[in-house]
Amino acid sequence: MRSLFTSLPLLVVAVAAASPACASDDQQLWVGGTATVKLSDKWRFSQEVISRFSDDRDGLYEVEMNSMIGYKVADKVTVWVGYTHDPNYDAGHFSVMEHRGRQQVTMDNIVKIGPGQLSARLRFEERWREGVDGTAYRLRPYVKYVLPFRPGGKTALVLSHESFIDLNKTNFQRVQGEERMRNLIAITTPLAKNVNLEVGYMHQHGFRPGADDSNDHAASVALGVNF
Repeated sequence: MRSLFTSLPLLVVAVAAASPACASDDQQLWVGGTATVKLSDKWRFSQEVISRFSDDRDGLYEVEMNSMIGYKVADKVTVWVGYTHDPNYDAGHFSVMEHRGRQQVTMDNIVKIGPGQLSARLRFEERWREGVDGTAYRLRPYVKYVLPFRPGGKTALVLSHESFIDLNKTNFQRVQGEERMRNLIAITTPLAKNVNLEVGYMHQHGFRPGADDSNDHAASVALGVNF
């Protein structure tokens, strides 16, 4: 098991760099921000907003807004529940509204690998789209490795992987099984007390039965604030 954890950073980079020949490619920009408020020793509230822009879709195609409340059940483990408001756009014009229920367990800094730390998250979502019948269910397992550039330093290399595993099919969720994966390589650094900036490259690979797979190459910029 330890050898698997040790090889994870190299695996993430290798997968992120891979781009199958039989796939469609899109250049994107993802801009996001997250504010996390400590309500008490146990309770947390988090608000996240991510805007996504695409060459193929002629501009803005999604604004994902996640509101979550978390309860710390152990030193490194927090249970979260919340709601995602997710309007979709076509060339910047509103097209369809998606609503999601979201539940997740986060495990922070659970394994030390060399000078870095490994974290993990398991997320479960229920999805509904206005005007479209059906409820879609999916799992999103996620791992992240953070490697400081110097011992005790706050500026670090970030490597992460997330899979989207669809548990059923609906009119808008058409793949049962792994539908996509995201691999990130980024640098995180503090801008001020309790304010962090993360800038990197996100590779999103989509599995599309009966058609060419998709590859989204996204410049990712995210601001994190903790209160």
